[in-house]
Amino acid sequence: MKAIQKRKLENIREEFPILHQKINGEDLVYLDNAASTQKPKAVINAIKNYYENDHSNVHRGVHSLSVRATEAYESSREKVSEFVNSPDKDQIIFTKGTTDSINLIAGSLTNLIEKNDEILITAMEHHSNIVPWQELCKRTGAILKVIPINDNGEILIDKYRDMVSNKTKLVSVVHLSNTLGTINPIEEIIDTAKSYNAITVIDGAQAAGHLLVDVQKLDCDFYLFSGHKIFGPTGIGVLYGKEDILNQIDPYQFGGEMILKVTFDETTYNDLPHKFEAGTPNIAGAVGIGASIDFINSLDRDLCHQYEMSLHDDALGKLEQIECIRIIGKSSIKSAIISFVVDGIHPHDIGTIINQKGIAVRTGHHCTMPLMDFYGIPGTVRASFSIYNNHAEVDKLIDAINLAIKMLK
Repeated sequence: MKAIQKRKLENIREEFPILHQKINGEDLVYLDNAASTQKPKAVINAIKNYYENDHSNVHRGVHSLSVRATEAYESSREKVSEFVNSPDKDQIIFTKGTTDSINLIAGSLTNLIEKNDEILITAMEHHSNIVPWQELCKRTGAILKVIPINDNGEILIDKYRDMVSNKTKLVSVVHLSNTLGTINPIEEIIDTAKSYNAITVIDGAQAAGHLLVDVQKLDCDFYLFSGHKIFGPTGIGVLYGKEDILNQIDPYQFGGEMILKVTFDETTYNDLPHKFEAGTPNIAGAVGIGASIDFINSLDRDLCHQYEMSLHDDALGKLEQIECIRIIGKSSIKSAIISFVVDGIHPHDIGTIINQKGIAVRTGHHCTMPLMDFYGIPGTVRASFSIYNNHAEVDKLIDAINLAIKMLK
């Protein structure tokens, strides 16, 4: 792996073409990275090269283009496997994204979940880690329970330990909150769930691009993330699953590729990972996520996290000096995400005005409406930082927020 000095962060911005534009006559300040990261030239070029030179369907042909496309597709699976330290590349399933991965699990577990079994999630979950479990409970008669949090946006771990029991069949928890930036103690959560033989699902959508992930060390049953949040393309995601449980559950999508044999009387499913990849896959997306992992692997991950947190701490310190601002989510262990509200001003109004200064932030409930209800707010303004942001952009953000408050108060 290359050292960070060979890819200096102060120059990393030059590798992202989209950042070099003006919005409303102002230089773009992109602080919506928790929603989706931008793409470096290496990822864009990898996708372009695939379509210009290698495109064909995979696993289904002996001609040269099909062979090259298959090699590229499976090479990316190997890269993903190494990225999360999966024991075997066949335990990596390509999906459309984290949402699709959770739905795959929830849609395939019906034969393992029974009436009155309990499924545990937390109060800070994304809708994608709430609704699929609600639907599974409807189908099976299982009971959904919510692990509470405190005002800082931290899981009440003692309450969680009290909630887990022999009735607990599954625990599904976000690794890093997309709204609060909280990094959850998933190691302890997994260990506690394992002591009751509960299935563990970790939503790593926000975490995979910022934290080192080792699924063998975590010993979780499933770990999920999306390509577009790790500098890769949209429409491609990853589901890591333990081999034994992947073999126990049935696929929830059916068609080509996921079969070994079909007659009009019966069908035999394919081996892993193809059993869960029905139809023509997003080959270009897989190529793109492979390129994004190469890009990430060329960086010093610890130094990247330190740099992102320096931006976070700079912005947080300056926001806290503005009297009418309330920070939402104050965990002592968090990532470079800041959510806040301004007294008497709707988040959308703040976002609209600072957009006139070329600043892109996210406003609203961030697909965490129950979390907004917990804090008694309609939504937040969320600024989220990445390696291509800088301290000058933090100052622009603060100036724009002050201007918006002056205009709206």
